[in-house]
Amino acid sequence: MHYDLRQILREWPYEPGQLSVRMIQGDDGRPKLQLRVDLGILQMELAGRPDGRRPEGCESLLELCETMLDEHVATGGEPEDFNVDDDMCRRLREEAVQYYHRYVALFVLEEFDLVVRDTSRNLRLMEFCKEHAGSDDDREALEPFKPYVLMMRARALSGAAMEDDEPKAALLAIDLGLDEIRAHFDEHDQPEAFEQSSEAQLLRSMRDALAPKLPVTARTELQSRLRQALDSENYELAAILRDELRLMGTQRPNDAPPTPPGGEPPTPPRA
Repeated sequence: MHYDLRQILREWPYEPGQLSVRMIQGDDGRPKLQLRVDLGILQMELAGRPDGRRPEGCESLLELCETMLDEHVATGGEPEDFNVDDDMCRRLREEAVQYYHRYVALFVLEEFDLVVRDTSRNLRLMEFCKEHAGSDDDREALEPFKPYVLMMRARALSGAAMEDDEPKAALLAIDLGLDEIRAHFDEHDQPEAFEQSSEAQLLRSMRDALAPKLPVTARTELQSRLRQALDSENYELAAILRDELRLMGTQRPNDAPPTPPGGEPPTPPRA
């Protein structure tokens, strides 16, 4: 048996500042995901837990806890009465980190569907801990990371839509991600933090880049809806549609809705 990894590492040198990822075929015939780090290589399974373990036969520790919750409810217990202890919460957080490493690596490879799978799964884990952790600290431990996971899922959904040549769906995915991030900060009484968050700023930058790629038919549809809103004196809707057209870079001076009696129509903040 040869345990020295130097030859493997020499053949795939570490590049500072670069996220180096590759897919390889494992000895078991299944694909593996490898991530090059400064001190070596992380190897992950593509399905189930990245480390390949199956806690008590379940796909992951989260699935095990969800099974325990289902059994608690099936025997007459109330969902809100089911709690997990500090040690289990710690293990769930450690499991979430494994999935984080995998979905970041998958994003580099543009495996967007798998990124959506893993980010959605980690969001489910965060919700489980928030609802069923036994202590306040454990309930709140993962909440600061939720905007990042929401952002990564939105980026992956948008990327998958663009691969399918669906720019309108890509924009919708970004808007949904922004709405979810805003709702998270509102839930924690931090509405001002949404505007400052790097996650929201990144998604807005993506939106600005994608808006001009909308097909002409979509622009025409928005312009038609704008005219209808003006004809019916629905100035609030007209303001929203006007902002959509401006984001596409197609707004012309004569597209602007007229000022209604009483002043300029309010422009709702756009994500």
